[in-house]
Amino acid sequence: MIKAKLLAITTLTFSLAVVCLAQPNATSPKGSNAPYNEGPVWTLTMIRTKTGLGDEYLKQITGTVKPVYDEEKKQKVILDYKILNGEASGPQDFNILILVEYPNWAAFDNLRDKMDPIVEKVMGTEDQRRATAVKRLDIREILATKTMREITLK
Repeated sequence: MIKAKLLAITTLTFSLAVVCLAQPNATSPKGSNAPYNEGPVWTLTMIRTKTGLGDEYLKQITGTVKPVYDEEKKQKVILDYKILNGEASGPQDFNILILVEYPNWAAFDNLRDKMDPIVEKVMGTEDQRRATAVKRLDIREILATKTMREITLK
């Protein structure tokens, strides 16, 4: 009787193991089952300039932000950057969008250690950068900053 119970339990356990192993794997050897491939990571900064001061803001960042991004790109801290300029859809909307492309989420690890020397080299000391930032408050407002991953649909 004990042998019969032991045989029944062993058979049941073996059958269950076979069924579990026969199930398709949740992640195939080809990778994720997601309907997309993951790409680089982007930060998006949404800016609203005060009426009539869009060009003034763009002139300011041409001498400060652009050289920083160019140096970060040269040192491979970022992959690329883009600045989009357009009309706001309403009084609470942005009219300038700054996009900065990073290779992946890991690029954000110790990012300040990589960026701070570049920013100081291009834009000066912390006091100089603060003075520039204060001047920008008169012509623009940062509405939001977002970080998102680019995807390509399969």
